[in-house]
Amino acid sequence: MIKGIDVSAYQPATYDTAGLDFVITKITEGLSYTNPRWAAQRDHAKSKGLVWGAYHYPHMANDPVAEADFFLKQAAWKPGDIIVLDWEGYDSANKGVAKSRQLAYRDAWLKYVKGKMPGHRVGMYCNTDYWENVDKTSNCGDFLWIATGGAPAGQPGIKHPWTFHQYSTANDIDHDVANFSSRAALAAWAGSVQEDDPMAAMTKQDVHDAVWRLDDISAGSTEKNPGNKTWEPQTYLKGTFENTVKLVAQTAAITKLVSLIGSGVDTATVVTAVTKAVDEAVANAVVHVSVDVTGTPKEG
Repeated sequence: MIKGIDVSAYQPATYDTAGLDFVITKITEGLSYTNPRWAAQRDHAKSKGLVWGAYHYPHMANDPVAEADFFLKQAAWKPGDIIVLDWEGYDSANKGVAKSRQLAYRDAWLKYVKGKMPGHRVGMYCNTDYWENVDKTSNCGDFLWIATGGAPAGQPGIKHPWTFHQYSTANDIDHDVANFSSRAALAAWAGSVQEDDPMAAMTKQDVHDAVWRLDDISAGSTEKNPGNKTWEPQTYLKGTFENTVKLVAQTAAITKLVSLIGSGVDTATVVTAVTKAVDEAVANAVVHVSVDVTGTPKEG
C-alpha cells in the first residue's frame, strides 16, 4: 500500500508531503462554495510529483447534474486526475434529505460525471455507516474510497473491494492509504482509462438503419409516395438523381436548339436532333453517376 492525505480549506496550501504518494483535494460544496485554497493545494501536490485527485461535497436536495457541472467547471482537468464524490450527509444541508433521495443523488452524480469525463477515474468516498445503511446497490463508480477512522490502515472491515482507505484524522489531517504497490502503479491506473468507442459494436446493418431509416425529417414537397411519412435519405437521393437527369436533359435540349437556330431545318428535323442530344446526354450522365436509391445495404 501507498500513503496519501486528503485536504480542504482547513489545511494550508503548502502542507507536508513527506512520505506521501497522492493527495485528494476538496474543490466544491453544494452549488456555491469553492475551497479558496484548492488550486494551490493541487499545484503543491503536483509540484512534488504526487498523484492528485479532487472531490465534491454534495447538498443532496439540489440537482446532482447542476452540482456536478459546478464542480467540473472549476478545474482544467488533466489526464490522470482522479474525480470523487464525497457521499455523506450529516450536516444541516443534508440531514433532512431522505435517504432514498441521497441514494438517487449519488447514482445520478456518478453516472453524469462519468459520462462527461470518460477518460478519468470517477468514484465515491463514504464511511461505513453510509456504505452499510444508506447504500443499496454497492454502486461506487470506478472505485470505492472508504472511511473507517481508527481502523488499521488497509483494514476497513468491509467485504467490497476498496481502492482508498481513510484510516485516521490525527493532527487535523485525514490520512489515507491506496491499494497499490507504488506511486507509479497508482498513476498508471489513474491514467489508463480507455474511452469507449461508440462505433465499436456497430454492424453494417446498424449503420444502414441509422443512415437510411432514422432521420425523422418530414417528407419534402416533391415526395412522390404520400404514404411515406418520414423523408428517408433514399427519397432524397432518388429525388436528387432524378432532378440531375432532368437538368442534364434540359441543358442538352437548349444547347441543341441554340445550335439549330438559323439553320433552315424543318420542325421534324429539330425534334429528331434534340431528342437524340437529350438521350445521349442522359445516357452519359447515368454512366458517370452511380447512386443506390433502393436503401439496401451493400457488403464489402
